[in-house]
Amino acid sequence: MSSRPIAGPPVGALDAGRAEQGQWSAAEAQDRSAAEVVERMGTTPHGLASVEAARRLAILGPNAVRNHRAQWGVVLLRQLRSPLLVLLVAAAVTSFFLGERTDAVIIAVILTASVGLGFVNEYRAAVAAEALHSRIRHVVTVVRDGAPSRVDVAAVVPGDAVHLQLGEVVPADLRLLSTLGLECDESVISGESLPVTKDADAMLPSGEGMPGSGAGSTIAWMGTVVSAGTGTGVVVATGASTQFGQIAVALGTRHAETEFQVGLRRFSGMLVVVAAVLTTFVLIANLALHRPFIDAVLFSLAIAVGITPQLLPAIVSASLAAGSRALAQRKVLVKRLVCIEDLGDIQVLMTDKTGTLTEGRISFMRAVPASATGTRSDEVVRLGMLCNSTPPDDGRDGGAGGRSGGPAAYGGGDPLDVALWESPRAAGQLEAVRASARVSTLPFDHVRRRVSVVVEEAGRRWLVAKGAPEQVLAACTDVPAGAAEALRREFEAGGRVVAVARRPWPATVEPTPDDESGLELVGYLVFLDAPKATARAALRRLDDLGVDVKVITGDNPLVAQAVCSELGLPGRRALTGDEIDGLDDSGLAVAVAESGIFARVSPQQKARIVRAQRSHGLDVAFLGDGVNDAPAIHAADIGISVDTATDVAKDAADIVLLEKDLGVLAEGVVEGRRIFANTIKYVLMGTSSSFGNMVSAAGASAVLPFLPMLPSQVLLNNLLYDASQLAIPGDAVDPEQLHRPSHWDLRLIRRYMFFFGPLSSIFDFGMFALMLWGFHASESLFQTAWFVESLATQSLVVFVIRTRRTPFFRSRPSVGLLASVVGCVLLGAVLPFTPLSTDLGFVPPPGGVLATIVGLVITYLVLAELTKGRFFRRVAAAPAPEPAPSVARPRRAPARPAVPHPRRVHRRAARFSAPRAAPQRVTLRVKRSTRPTP
Repeated sequence: MSSRPIAGPPVGALDAGRAEQGQWSAAEAQDRSAAEVVERMGTTPHGLASVEAARRLAILGPNAVRNHRAQWGVVLLRQLRSPLLVLLVAAAVTSFFLGERTDAVIIAVILTASVGLGFVNEYRAAVAAEALHSRIRHVVTVVRDGAPSRVDVAAVVPGDAVHLQLGEVVPADLRLLSTLGLECDESVISGESLPVTKDADAMLPSGEGMPGSGAGSTIAWMGTVVSAGTGTGVVVATGASTQFGQIAVALGTRHAETEFQVGLRRFSGMLVVVAAVLTTFVLIANLALHRPFIDAVLFSLAIAVGITPQLLPAIVSASLAAGSRALAQRKVLVKRLVCIEDLGDIQVLMTDKTGTLTEGRISFMRAVPASATGTRSDEVVRLGMLCNSTPPDDGRDGGAGGRSGGPAAYGGGDPLDVALWESPRAAGQLEAVRASARVSTLPFDHVRRRVSVVVEEAGRRWLVAKGAPEQVLAACTDVPAGAAEALRREFEAGGRVVAVARRPWPATVEPTPDDESGLELVGYLVFLDAPKATARAALRRLDDLGVDVKVITGDNPLVAQAVCSELGLPGRRALTGDEIDGLDDSGLAVAVAESGIFARVSPQQKARIVRAQRSHGLDVAFLGDGVNDAPAIHAADIGISVDTATDVAKDAADIVLLEKDLGVLAEGVVEGRRIFANTIKYVLMGTSSSFGNMVSAAGASAVLPFLPMLPSQVLLNNLLYDASQLAIPGDAVDPEQLHRPSHWDLRLIRRYMFFFGPLSSIFDFGMFALMLWGFHASESLFQTAWFVESLATQSLVVFVIRTRRTPFFRSRPSVGLLASVVGCVLLGAVLPFTPLSTDLGFVPPPGGVLATIVGLVITYLVLAELTKGRFFRRVAAAPAPEPAPSVARPRRAPARPAVPHPRRVHRRAARFSAPRAAPQRVTLRVKRSTRPTP
C-alpha cells in the first residue's frame, strides 16, 4: 500500500516539448509504472503549473462528455416535426401552384406565426434550463503550483494530479500514484455492486484491470465513486476519451420520460385519434358533395390542426420555465424542468436528520471517560483528535512525520472531527497531539462505521479506533461497568456520541479491518447538533400539503426520537438497521408503513427502505447529502440533495437545494402543483371548446352547400385561440388545488371532453340555424359570424374552466390571462372591419348579427358554469378507480450480468458538463419515474 500523497514546492511551467497534447488510454497506462506515466503525461509528481494547465485546457478542451447549451435549431425542429403541419404545408404548396395563391400565402403566414409562438416559448425554457445548470458547480481537488486547489471538474486536464476523498466522483481516468485504503464503487459502468480495492503499486498485465475486474487495479475510472479511503492520481484521459465518456456517448441522447411526460403523450395521442376520425369524416363528406379536392383537403387538415394541441408543448415549457425561475429565486435548482411537476406529486418525504431537522452546526460538548477511575477526560479528547481519516503527512502545521494530522487537510474533514479540533478543550491538547506520531490509518467507511489509526508516543505504539458506539463496543473485550448506562443517558438527551477505544500495537505490523478487535474502551465524545429553529414550521407546512415526513439517519434511534419529539413529531416508531436485515421485502413494506424513523441504517438499507415505501403506490422523495445517501436518492421517485453535498449525492439527485431547509422544499412542492394545475387548464380547454368547435365544423360541412369556414380562417381562429392561452402559465391557482398532489386522469379528461364538447356544439348549431334561417346569411357572412362566435366561446370559457369556484367572484384570473384572452377575442371581432378582411374572406357583420353573437356567448358561458358544478359533483360521487400497484425498482440479483447502468451513466454525465462555448457531445438522460400512471 502506498500512502504518501503528492506534495512539494511550486513548480514552474513545464517544457512544451515534454507535454503530450493527446489523450492516453487508461487501459494502456495501467501496466506502466507511476514514474513512466508521469513522464509520459509531461507532468511531475507535484502536478502541473497553472499556466501549463490553462494551455492544455485551451488545446484539448474541457473535461466534458455533454453540455446544456440551448440550441435554437433543435428547438425549431421539434416545432416542425408534426405530421399534420407537414401535410398542411404540402397542401398549401400544391394549392399555390394550382392558382389558389392568396389562400396558400395566408396559410403559410398563419403557420409561421403558430410555429413561432411555440418556438419562442420552448427556447426560453431551454435557456432557463441552461442557466440553472450553470449554477450547479462540481469541483475537485488538484495539485497545481505544488499546492492543493479546488477547480471546476471541466477544467481538469491530462497531467493534473488529483486528490480523491471519500464520497467524491472520480473526475477523469487516473493512473493512481498513491492510495490509502482506497476503494471505488464502479457499478455505474461495470454493473458490479461490490467496491473495487485500488493499489497504486499493483501493476497488472495489459488488458486486465478494466472496471469491475477486481482488486489490484491501478486505475481510478471517471464517473466511479470513492467509497472508502483516499488516493492521488495523475490524469491520463478526460472527457469523451475516458471509459465513462465512451459509454455515455454510446448510450445515445434520448431522455427518459417522467410520469408527467407520459401523461402528456397519452393525452396528445388520444386527441390525435379523435382528430383522425373527424378529419376522415370531413374529407369524405366534402368529396361526396363534389367540392374542390384541394379545398376539401385543406379544410380537413385545418380541422385536424384545430383540435390537435400544437401549443401544448409550448404551454408546458413556458409553465416549467416560469416555475424554474420562481424556484431558483427560492434557492431550488432543478436539473431537468419536467421534474418540477414530479416534485409536486410527492406524498412521502424521507430525509436525513443532520442539517435538515437540525442546525448542522455541530459543537463538542464533553468527554465522558469509560470509567470513573483510570481514565481522564483529557485522554479521551487527545485520542479522539489523533484518530481521524486525514492523511498523516499532510504538510500542514509543520508537523513532520505525521505529527499534525488536522482534520481540515485538503479542505476535507468529518464535521465531528472539525468540531472537536475547534473546541476549547482541543487547545489544551495540541501540544500532546503534536508529540504523537500517526504511523498509518484505516479510513472510515459506511460498513465498519469507524476509523482506526496507529499512533506512536513515548516509544510505544497503539491502535486507536473511533466511531459509532455500537460498532466500537462490539470490538471491545472488556467494557467497564456503567459505560452502557452512560451511553444510553447521552442518547436520550439528544447528544451525538462517538466512542473511542485502543489496544497496544506491534511496531512493524500494518493494520487491517480484521485487527479492530480486542479493544479497550477509553470513553465517549459527546456532540450537540441543536434542532433547527425553522424546522417545526416547515414540518407543519409539509403536513398541510399532505406530505408525510420520515427520518432516515445513521444516528442512534434514541437521538432521532428525541429530535423528532422536540420538533413536533412525537410517538414515531423507530426501525433500526439490524431489524431491517431480519425482514424480507414484504415484511419490510409493512414495517415501513408503520415507522417514521429509520436509524443506524447502511446505504443499501436506505435504498431498500425507499423501495419498500414506494411499493405502497406512494410517490416518494428522498433528501440526502452524503455518499451513503446516493443509493436511496437513485431509488426514490424524486432525488433531492443540497449544494454543499458530496459530489455523488448531487450527481444522483434530480433537484439541488441551495439551502438545506425543508421550508424551501415545501415551496418547491407548491410550485410543482401550481404548474400541473395550470397545465390541466389548457388540457381541459382543448378537450371541451376546441373539440366542440371541430365537431360543429364536421357536422356543418356535411350539410351546408359551402364550407362553414375557410381553411385559412380555421387556422387563424386556432392561432388567435392559442395565443390567448399563452398567459396560462402565470395564472393564479386556487388554494385547494395545492393541498394535495394531482395526477393525469385520462378517464376524467375524456368524460370532460364528451360532456362539454357537445354543449359547445349545441350553441354552434344554434348559431348556424339563426344565420341561415334568421338572417339568410351569405357564405362570407356565415363564415365571418361563426369565426367570431367560435373564437369568443372557446377562448372565454377558460375563465369557467380554470377554477371550480365561481369565476371572478371567488377566484380571480391573473391580469395577464385576462388581458390576453379579452385582447384576442376583440382582435377576432375587429378583423372583419379591417382592410385584411377581403384577403381573409371576411365581410363586416351587421349590428343584429353582432348582438346575436354576444347573446349566444353570454348564454353559453352561464350554462357552462352551471353544468360545471354538476359535472364535478358527479365526478366526486363516482367511485375512484383502484390504483395500479407501484412499480418499484427491484434489487439487483447476485447472478445479474455485469453491465453498465444506463440511467446512472446519463445522470452521472451531468457533472461532466462543458462550458457554454464547448461543442455538444452527448445529452443527459434523467432518471425516469416508475410511479403508476392513472
